[in-house]
Amino acid sequence: MTPTRELTATGDPGEAGTPERTRDLDEIVGRRTKRRAPFAMRVADAVASRLAGVRPNRRSFLTTTAVAGSAVAIAPWRFLLQPVSAYAAVCGPASDCSSGWTVFCCTINNGTNACPPGTVAAGWWKADQNNFCGGGARYYVDCNAECGSCGCGPSGICGSGCWNCQCRCNDDPATCDHRRVCCNEFRYGNCNQDIACVGPVVCRVVSCVPPWKWEPGCTTVSATANQTGLHTAPCLTDKMRDVYPFGAARGAKADAGSLRAPAAGFDMTPSGRGYWVAAANGDVITFGDATRYRAAGGSPISRPIVALAATRTGHGYWLASASGGVFCFGDAPFYGSAAKLHLNQPIVGMAARPGGRGYWLVSRDGGVFCFGRAAFFGSTGAIRLNQPIVGMAPTPTGLGYWLVAADGGVFCFGDARFYGSTGRIRLNLPVVAIAPTPTGHGYWLVAADGGVFSFGDADHHGGLTDLDSQYGAAIGIHPNTDGTGYWIATDRS
Repeated sequence: MTPTRELTATGDPGEAGTPERTRDLDEIVGRRTKRRAPFAMRVADAVASRLAGVRPNRRSFLTTTAVAGSAVAIAPWRFLLQPVSAYAAVCGPASDCSSGWTVFCCTINNGTNACPPGTVAAGWWKADQNNFCGGGARYYVDCNAECGSCGCGPSGICGSGCWNCQCRCNDDPATCDHRRVCCNEFRYGNCNQDIACVGPVVCRVVSCVPPWKWEPGCTTVSATANQTGLHTAPCLTDKMRDVYPFGAARGAKADAGSLRAPAAGFDMTPSGRGYWVAAANGDVITFGDATRYRAAGGSPISRPIVALAATRTGHGYWLASASGGVFCFGDAPFYGSAAKLHLNQPIVGMAARPGGRGYWLVSRDGGVFCFGRAAFFGSTGAIRLNQPIVGMAPTPTGLGYWLVAADGGVFCFGDARFYGSTGRIRLNLPVVAIAPTPTGHGYWLVAADGGVFSFGDADHHGGLTDLDSQYGAAIGIHPNTDGTGYWIATDRS
């Protein structure tokens, strides 16, 4: 174990006076606008450009990509550099009619993400590593026109005289999804194979849940087309939320604000009727009875914010940055920071002492830094970890804490007890946060894709991976006051 990392609060709040504070965080976060686009995006854009004006034969296209494997890993939200409120103006590449792709069903089906009347699910494909689905696969289902009693022979597509629709471009000026309707004549046959004949593809449904789980007629035969990972429509993204309730937890209405950078921190009000979500640039949006407070110091932020922790009263909160800076809002007092220390690894989490008057910071290597009356009970700073530490949570007594690693390994200190972990389970995506039950006799872990793992007396109430909508990547989890539910916060950037 390393020596006790208990520090005395000195200096002014935040990172005032530190040499590295020469740029505002907006500039640092904004670097992505000055860099060349990632290779995967450039490939996707190139593919989309080559498809312009060409009617795609997806049967051969999907066969090729399925054999070649997932050659292009798409993280669609990275190309969106505008606030969430501006997403309605973005449909991704290949959104015009000449691109040859089919319109999303919610665009032409009164906002409903489902096959409209007169169509049938006739096949599906997926895009892997997709941030619309928290880094997991995103699934697309083609809704083909019904043919009535017409025959079609071995082709599987009936003649145009039997179609119940006409090929057209979606030219509705209220949306940027101007893709084709009832034009593309193909069927790749991994849904409803008992239906011999269908017409052209009318529209497509998108989901983060595999189609065979919600469309009984679809099989598990898979095809991959990562080039479609950036395709979207306003009716899909507008329904995504910042925080999702599960169990007895209830949702809360957001204030008028929106985040201008990736979400990074999340905490609840003491009443359990509201919460805060903080962005990497220090923006904070509030929900329910949560209040946005002014900074106690006023020092500019020069490193990304990584955590938010509320005060015991709920009338304030702290923000912690990757460099160890602590920023105080409302009635949150300053007890010290790690900004002037030489850190072996950046700060990744923060927890407030349950009784107030102190807080902990934890670094990527599991080093624990204590401030105020928050006591040191141990760390993993001298332990060789399989995966880095991603977060921490205190026990209800304040006499211990848990640290969690990206592989779901749980480390217990003080009066924190071990109830299980995912350290030996193969995860789809890394664990991002831990939250204790109100009794302290259990905890929840949440992975980046929103999958929830329950241990001890923690009841499982579902996760983002159970939703049939798009949801972004999970960043945190917090139970309601009696542990009968929890909220999962997401990053929609």
